Amino acid sequence: MRVPLNCQENHEDTELVQIEPIRKTPVPKPEWLKARAPAGENHHDLKRLARSLGLNTVCESAQCPNIGECWHHKTATFMMLGNLCTRRCGFCAVPKGRPAPIDFDEPRRVAEAVAALGLQHAVITSVNRDDDLMGGARAFALVIEEIRRQAPGCRIEVLIPDFQGNQEAIRMVVEARPEVLNHNTESVPRLYRMVRSGARYERTIELLRYSKELIPEGVTKSGVMVGLGEEIDELLQVFRDLAVVHCDILTIGQYLRPSRDHLPIARLYTPGEFADLKAEALRMGFRHVESGPLVRSSYNAHEQAASTG
Repeated sequence: MRVPLNCQENHEDTELVQIEPIRKTPVPKPEWLKARAPAGENHHDLKRLARSLGLNTVCESAQCPNIGECWHHKTATFMMLGNLCTRRCGFCAVPKGRPAPIDFDEPRRVAEAVAALGLQHAVITSVNRDDDLMGGARAFALVIEEIRRQAPGCRIEVLIPDFQGNQEAIRMVVEARPEVLNHNTESVPRLYRMVRSGARYERTIELLRYSKELIPEGVTKSGVMVGLGEEIDELLQVFRDLAVVHCDILTIGQYLRPSRDHLPIARLYTPGEFADLKAEALRMGFRHVESGPLVRSSYNAHEQAASTG
């Protein structure tokens, strides 16, 4: 628009130009990033069961792309210790805030859901509870005990927070003897401050090392996201660090941005690149590697555990 220099200028001399906003056409997702939408009887039954017992699933809270496939097969990852996390990681869709006191009856209800679903492999995780480290560890030990009581024969995998490196808390969970102890590495050291608020790369590696030291025959597991701006050589060094502490299972998946408030995607890896990463990791000595665009920590967890005996 031409702005008149004189307020008395005739309106006929004023030129109005309509500027059309530029609309960006969304780039369609590649086929390998498309997942089936949640639907079906099993999905609704599991959702009703979780609600009736006052439970949360990380499938919903973290907006997992595999929720349709997993819930169709009556597989879910239960999330304990509430639905509010005390950390603000740049990649995570789980709500943040000040959580309520820990509910120590929750482990019994989780076990009830596991038994009702007839699960052969149960995955249990939690939000971070930096306000009560020992309480969080106790809840994990209790849920392992309860599942063993209510659903004997079910394999138990726990995906635990770092408990700020508190060895007493870590010991409490490890000595409850879950079949698989999982703690995700998530990213490379250079990006930790941006990706994992409040976490330390060295603390993550030490947790996995200490867990193996406590029970050498126990199965440990960790997961890494790609597409956050890491370099391939940085990824491979993370794999080496995990192999050195005898981590048994490694999962590698594409980071997908939950919302505009989360970290942007630096790039999308192709299925071929995921295959190459898997081959490199297997050469380092991992007993099982799950690598693919939609792979998440608990995806095909029962098959991962079975492959490690």
